[in-house]
Amino acid sequence: MKGIVLAGGSGSRLHPATLAMNKQLLPVYDKPMIYYPVSVLMLAGIRDILIISTPDHLDDYVRLLGSGAQFGVDFSYAVQERPEGLAQAFVIGRDFVGSDDVALILGDNIFFGAGLVSLLDRASARRRGATIFAYAVEDAERYGVVSLTGEGKPLRIVEKPQAPQSPWAVTGLYFYDNRVLDIAAAVKPSARGELEITDVNNAYLALSELHVECMSRGYTWLDTGTHDSLLEAGEFVRTIQKRQGQLVASPEEIAFAKGFISRDQLHERGAELAKTAYGRSLLALAAEAR
Repeated sequence: MKGIVLAGGSGSRLHPATLAMNKQLLPVYDKPMIYYPVSVLMLAGIRDILIISTPDHLDDYVRLLGSGAQFGVDFSYAVQERPEGLAQAFVIGRDFVGSDDVALILGDNIFFGAGLVSLLDRASARRRGATIFAYAVEDAERYGVVSLTGEGKPLRIVEKPQAPQSPWAVTGLYFYDNRVLDIAAAVKPSARGELEITDVNNAYLALSELHVECMSRGYTWLDTGTHDSLLEAGEFVRTIQKRQGQLVASPEEIAFAKGFISRDQLHERGAELAKTAYGRSLLALAAEAR
């Protein structure tokens, strides 16, 4: 399976902070926002990752992430000339995905929870169909909303309903088999001129091949698209790291735990960042592994 991080958009809700910077480059406490979705893909065991961003900012991601060797992964890069919907990621990334399955994650979404790896493993193990991740919210009218049967099977997905029939919002994390490339290519622009990911998901629902993983109590899903939510995310990460003494969404830590990089590589990375608490945490992890 391959992974795509969609890190485009204008970040207009974060102006003026994003007038000269792509929002996924903004810090969420001690690391760039882009680290968080990349870490989720790595937790799922995905090592071939495509970063899609705007023409003005793609080079910034190349400078930040490089080849991916420091994380034991391979990064590729592609330009999104204009933001024309989430499903456009599969049009842009068609050659990158090739004949493989693919996971898509939005660059401004943060996921956290002790059982997250189990959910990701279940999704990546499915060889056919699509998997979406749902999270119960109070303001479901802001999101795509999935209605479920008593057994947790999806009934319908409605984009930003005025009167939601369910509290389950569809998050910015999706797993698909290879058919998504053709399904996305056949999607027609919506009334707002975008290739809607909801249309892709409804195509799988019509085939009775859409699976839903519900992220209930014990999980956190944060969308960092506004100034308030960005600050809340930073405070959340800081609290977890300070109180529990563990890093949240550290690609280096995940890479070492999964065997993508060696202890020496982890130590080297920590030494590069040794003037920061983040770097010293990596050095401590390397020292504990002796």
